[in-house]
Amino acid sequence: MMRCLLISQDQRHDPVHLPDGETVVLGRGPITLITDKKCSRTQVELLANYAYRSVRVTQRGVNPTSVEEIHLRCGDSTTLQEGDTLCLVNGLYRYCIRFEQDSRSPKKTVREYFSPQRPIKEDDSAAQPPKRPRASSPSEDEDDDDLSVVEKLRQLQETAAQMEQARQLSPQNLPNLSSHPRDSWEDLGKLFVFTKKGVMPSAKIAGFDLDGTIITTQSGKVFPTGPDDWKILYPEVPRKLKHLLSEGYKVVIFTNQLGISRGRLRPEVFKAKLEAVIEQLGIPVQALVASGSGIYRKPVLGMWDHLCKKANGDLSVSLNQSVYVGDAAGRPPNWAPGHKKKDFSCSDRVFALNAGLPFKTPEEYFLGWKEAPFSLPDFDPRTLDPKARLYDPQDASLTSSSPELVLAVGFPAAGKSTFLKQHLVSAGYAYANRDTLGSWQKCVAVCQSALQAGKSVAVDNTNPDVESRCRYIDCAKALGVPCRCFLFTASLELAKHNNRFREMTEKEHVPVNSIVLNTYKGKYVEPSLEEGFAEILKIHFVPQFKNPELESLYRQFSEG
Repeated sequence: MMRCLLISQDQRHDPVHLPDGETVVLGRGPITLITDKKCSRTQVELLANYAYRSVRVTQRGVNPTSVEEIHLRCGDSTTLQEGDTLCLVNGLYRYCIRFEQDSRSPKKTVREYFSPQRPIKEDDSAAQPPKRPRASSPSEDEDDDDLSVVEKLRQLQETAAQMEQARQLSPQNLPNLSSHPRDSWEDLGKLFVFTKKGVMPSAKIAGFDLDGTIITTQSGKVFPTGPDDWKILYPEVPRKLKHLLSEGYKVVIFTNQLGISRGRLRPEVFKAKLEAVIEQLGIPVQALVASGSGIYRKPVLGMWDHLCKKANGDLSVSLNQSVYVGDAAGRPPNWAPGHKKKDFSCSDRVFALNAGLPFKTPEEYFLGWKEAPFSLPDFDPRTLDPKARLYDPQDASLTSSSPELVLAVGFPAAGKSTFLKQHLVSAGYAYANRDTLGSWQKCVAVCQSALQAGKSVAVDNTNPDVESRCRYIDCAKALGVPCRCFLFTASLELAKHNNRFREMTEKEHVPVNSIVLNTYKGKYVEPSLEEGFAEILKIHFVPQFKNPELESLYRQFSEG
């Protein structure tokens, strides 16, 4: 068993045990022996996280608490890790934490924790292995010489690579590496781009979501109550971003703001809020804002592609040197002590996955926590095989030489229309579609007319239940022809993905809302031969693409 101890560095009192995931309130009183009236009796709340070997410190008193150089205000929180110093109030009353195995030995006093054999901070040099003594035998000398040659060759290769990189980054090869001259906004329809004065192009991009990653609500509510209801998520955020800037990174915010296109959020109000956030961060930041659905909305890569192609000064981005951080990471309920709610989606994680970027959550990136468990969406568009089998059973025939009625069954956006037109209408079948004809009665009339003329007919509707299907089965029976069912097997998640893909690529496409898709799912009854079908074919969705660009877009996660 492990335990966490809060240790007074001035040996004022014995260590305080901090249980895992339980809040401990500390301040002036008999536990700390502090009598200073500037220290509240409830100065701080401490929440130990054994899995991450850290303690969350939340200030509740009026006067400031600090962890290292981070100074907290009332309500602020930060992370205390082993080796850090907590000053309870006004830079006084210094504490540290220690995680250790609970051996159930007699309780140690604070003096034992500060004995020379047990320092607070370990000397890094003490952990280094001793240097290997130089070999005395000729064979070992030769081995060392070989290693030396290999090491020199490696160094020469690294030097050559650095010189080549410097050549590629020289002004004559990259003419657009100047800093941005002033604050500016670009309005590109469903994409807004803000560039702060001083932003520099870079091959290293540090990308961040906004809400829940850079900021959170001041009110504590899930959604902001107004444009001023925000605060920086963690005190570590500005410090970390400034460090990234000093290491040559370009800091970029990617945020979905669907409320703009839906009329719930005025663009000028959000722009003012974003500028205020960046001003408080204190560094030049570029921000890309997806104001509606479609190609720019995460997790689709429209914003990322715009950055790489048009908003980074003609400088290519290095994916392995870049990173993306977001809170929509697919984490389950209770993924960490004090975090009972599950993530609302996985869109940030799959945005990074689409782009090929390393991914971190805010807690992992800013606080140093270990990776939390997560789940990716059930449907993965990367797994669809364009060479997969088209239908089952394999020995069935898609068309008939004698008149028949083929009835489609399946979700909207399951590929029914494309399939029927490609394989049946092209072979001479008449075509009936309620979306164009307006009613099922008119569809039945088209079927009767075609079958009476000796032609086969294909009916393109969802037909989820027995009642909707019997109209066409009865029509075929009355005219003495067989009725076959083509059951399109695409799942609800696949249908939603297809719908979003069409919305992004077909201007004339009318999106199908979730209510229609879920209504079909609720009404669906699996077709059976007992209904009167002569045969049931299961039609699988096998994607086909006109060009590599469309295939690349289709294989991106489009929903988290």
